[in-house]
Amino acid sequence: MASMRTISRSAKACVSKSIVLRYRNMLKIRLQRTGRKHQPTFRLVLTDSKNSTKSGKLLEVLGSHDARNDKNTAINADRVKHWLKQGAKATGTVHNLLVSNKIIAGKKINVLPKKTVAKKEEEAPVAPVAAAPVAPVEAVAPEVTPEA
Repeated sequence: MASMRTISRSAKACVSKSIVLRYRNMLKIRLQRTGRKHQPTFRLVLTDSKNSTKSGKLLEVLGSHDARNDKNTAINADRVKHWLKQGAKATGTVHNLLVSNKIIAGKKINVLPKKTVAKKEEEAPVAPVAAAPVAPVEAVAPEVTPEA
């Protein structure tokens, strides 16, 4: 079987069309971590949305991004635009990366989780409990014993 390097351009177009038809709207452009400990670097990859980020099952590598040094970001803009036109969805972080590198126009997306404010338990006014009628208690005088 011939590799993608030996296939002509028209054959590549057919392959990409077959990938689009096969996966329809399930394609994602996401980051795949490739760096060592405490040295994060990422690949920008096109993959099926159901694949795990660590599975290694990717369709195309679209670029790379060094999280510690933004100067080392290399993205194939033509291919990214092509796949976005074909219906691939970019994750929030990738979208923000593409906007900051001026590959696509738009606003950045807030990808941080929403903060949940701890609701203070409001003490509801306690309804007065209806007390049972209390019979009046008569005071009993102590018996006095006559002293002799």
